[in-house]
Amino acid sequence: MSTRDPRLHSLPTLPPRPRDGHKGTFGTVLVVGGSSDDHARMIGAPALAGLGALRAGCGLCRLMMPAPILNAALASLTSATGLPLIVDDAGRVIPFEAVASFDRAADDASCIVIGPGLGSSEAALALVLRAIQRQDPPLVIDADALNLLATIPDLFRDFHARAILTPHPGEFRRLAAAHRITHDPSQDDSRVPAAEALAQKLGAIVVLKGARTVVSDGQRTWTCPAGDPCMATGGSGDVLAGVVAGLAAQHHRQGFDLFESARAAVAAHALAGERWAATNAAAGMLASELANLIPAGLDTLRS
Repeated sequence: MSTRDPRLHSLPTLPPRPRDGHKGTFGTVLVVGGSSDDHARMIGAPALAGLGALRAGCGLCRLMMPAPILNAALASLTSATGLPLIVDDAGRVIPFEAVASFDRAADDASCIVIGPGLGSSEAALALVLRAIQRQDPPLVIDADALNLLATIPDLFRDFHARAILTPHPGEFRRLAAAHRITHDPSQDDSRVPAAEALAQKLGAIVVLKGARTVVSDGQRTWTCPAGDPCMATGGSGDVLAGVVAGLAAQHHRQGFDLFESARAAVAAHALAGERWAATNAAAGMLASELANLIPAGLDTLRS
């Protein structure tokens, strides 16, 4: 058992894992993402989110992706199972088919990640709209799903999800502009009020990524003291979205609320980056390497 990092003294201890547990005990994470557009095929992001969820300890991970690219993603994440989104003769995901498939899969999920590599198609927008209209299960909104939210007029009227948003500063700016939030997410002195304002507007938890990631539910706010510049690499945010979902899937029914799951995920993610830098170099980390260090980061939060 690792010793608790003194910088993280304010974080609660993670609930213990039952010794008689099985894969069904620890929740199912559904990752909805990927794009088969010939101009921008995006395959790796959902797989990295799934890897993050599994490394965080969830029992099962399912990747819901366009049928033409699903097998490629499963080849890189062999521990996951796949749910295909049906495409038409032009290779485009069919919106009404996608929403029906999503509803069936969501009913069996403990937490959902939507957005990694999702693109901006009509079907992608339909999936995001459907996701935010559901109250269960908890929802992690990342990447392209955040950009699509910024295009929805009067978003708050349709927003019923128990959601955790994970924007980087650019995604935050687009979403904040749609809600007339003017705080600059890249300035140290305005990152906290920026995250708080968006969280209050949507009734959601906001994880404003970057150096000293901010987590806020609009009432409670925490700034992560850990992390390393090596984490500034493609795919690290996808991993974080998966870790958040993996913890939420395991613990949200044990009295460990989504705000605490988000804080724990951010802390473990940051510690994993520090551990990689300490044993490797100042740069050059792959997102998959970061994911593989998540269990050690989480172990410090169980002591």
